[in-house]
Amino acid sequence: MVFILSCKKKQGDNPEQNIQIAFLADVHLQDVYAHFSGDSFKGILNAGNNTYTTIRTMDAQLHSTRIFNENYFAFLAALNDIAKRKIKYVVLPGDFSDDGQPVHVKALKKILNDYADKYSIQFFITTGNHDPVKPYKSEGVKADYLGEGGRPQPVMSTKALYKTNNNKHEHSLVIVKEISQMGYDGITDFLQDFGFFPQKEYLYWETPFSSYNSHNYSYEQAFKEAGLEKRSYAINPVGNTVPDASYLVEPVKDLWLLAIDANVYVPKENNPNNNDPGNYNGAALGYKNVPLYKKHLIDWVEDVAKRAKKEGKILVAFSHYPMVEFHDNASTYLKKLFGKDRMQLERVPQDEIARIFADIGLKIHFAGHMHINDTGVKKTENGNTLVNVQVPTLAAYMPAYKLLTIKENALLEIETVPIDSVPDFKSFFPLYEKEYDFLKSVNKEMAWDTEILNSKTYHEFTNKHLKELVRLRFLKNDWPVNFRNFILNMNGENLLAFSISEKNFSYDDVLTTQFKDSLYTETNLEILKPLLLNNKLSTNDLREWTGFDLIFDFYRLKNADKLALNDIGEYRLQQYKLIARNLIDKHESDDQNSDGLNEDMYNFFKTFEAFTQGQPAVHFSVNLNTGEVKDMK
Repeated sequence: MVFILSCKKKQGDNPEQNIQIAFLADVHLQDVYAHFSGDSFKGILNAGNNTYTTIRTMDAQLHSTRIFNENYFAFLAALNDIAKRKIKYVVLPGDFSDDGQPVHVKALKKILNDYADKYSIQFFITTGNHDPVKPYKSEGVKADYLGEGGRPQPVMSTKALYKTNNNKHEHSLVIVKEISQMGYDGITDFLQDFGFFPQKEYLYWETPFSSYNSHNYSYEQAFKEAGLEKRSYAINPVGNTVPDASYLVEPVKDLWLLAIDANVYVPKENNPNNNDPGNYNGAALGYKNVPLYKKHLIDWVEDVAKRAKKEGKILVAFSHYPMVEFHDNASTYLKKLFGKDRMQLERVPQDEIARIFADIGLKIHFAGHMHINDTGVKKTENGNTLVNVQVPTLAAYMPAYKLLTIKENALLEIETVPIDSVPDFKSFFPLYEKEYDFLKSVNKEMAWDTEILNSKTYHEFTNKHLKELVRLRFLKNDWPVNFRNFILNMNGENLLAFSISEKNFSYDDVLTTQFKDSLYTETNLEILKPLLLNNKLSTNDLREWTGFDLIFDFYRLKNADKLALNDIGEYRLQQYKLIARNLIDKHESDDQNSDGLNEDMYNFFKTFEAFTQGQPAVHFSVNLNTGEVKDMK
């Protein structure tokens, strides 16, 4: 989506000065109080409020990069905060639903209508890879609802997709049609009031396929051309036609919003059926496929940018997917350590994507998809700058939304607003306790850490969610075994000694029983003593944290950027930085250093250091005239 505001008028002449827009990405709303047809599945009774709840298991949440249940309350808390601030424009850049199921989209529509009616908020939505999952309606599967007795309850839209999982001791399958996954037609029709279709109160609205422009616009003509049958494109060389939900809207004078639908559903060559959802791959790769299959979008955005400049507008773009590298330029090191197919590195856009959109005139772009807080900047050889703002999700650590304030002289202020106080987020904790008891009775190794149920705030809850996610999933699935085992077997003191050691240890060395003793040679101790003294550290401080603590903090920085500093603590971060700088300096000064362990340590700490030194991402300004990004502490 793209926002455009006049910047040529004198101060006081522009009625849109200091207008504010809130961005809520990856809401992933699931209706936790859903009513399915025929009462085939009521959910599970919550004795705390005597209400049936349709929630997913805690086990499922702790193995997912997002929370399924409590984010429902976080979404309401964020909207209440937005209403209290009297913000009138809210953007949802994709993944606004769990998986585009009618039951959840219906709940979203009701919530948005309630806030629109009560607070006169206008909502603008663009599509993500979870909405729609495929371009056309498809069957849906959720095998991890929470059922009676703490057991999993599979809920699906068709029996054909059911596969029994005896290991989880689940209930019998329930068939519910509302758990199917809507396609473009269902989602855009159901949510047409939120930007997907023209509204009489809009000053202007168009799509990449419109025959008119802002000089000969009429609502009647826009409405005639708004149907998806007139908003489709051919995927060559296959020839399939797929809808494109992109749109440009002017809700108030001189404010344009351009929603970029960057979903690309590539057909499978072995199935020529155009309307078969099974014929399409998912859209999670985002902009990587746009130049190949949706070039019309690039041409359209370029045309919009030119018109914006000519008509004296400010252009602010947003879509679901990032346009600029979002690892603080550390993706190269991550690929070397983890491999190109781990850590969601396949979602990092090519540098060419950033260059294309910067050179066609985009200056600011808001994105979701990655569930992280970050700012990426691309400066091209042609002197153009594109700033990509990654909007964090409310469904993971660190829960927050972005607040854009448009000021005079093309200056934007961007603030990250954490959501900590969330009423009712502990509503389902008694049900999770029953789930835990069941898992423990079946297999103690399956049970998760109940410490998460002691969370006092929503922030604390998401923090503990991430900690369990690292333990239960990330360490097992993403980390090289040798490197993972090495880090987990170390503490801060060991790692500091390792960082200043003259010996280049191998993975074979660390397997010996004498390895840790060999870190404390006479030479090493002579270096360590003044190093600790100069940095005001003690060995007791370093022994307080383990390799797992380091890895957990690595993910907290990765997800939240500097928002994580209060949780990590400046003193702990100082210790991490000291070890990182020692290892980096040692590695970069040693031309012969190519051993696996030392190379892995270098790539890890280069990434860790990059996470602490990236562009401002918490509270900062962007000058659209110069491209300058400035921290606002």
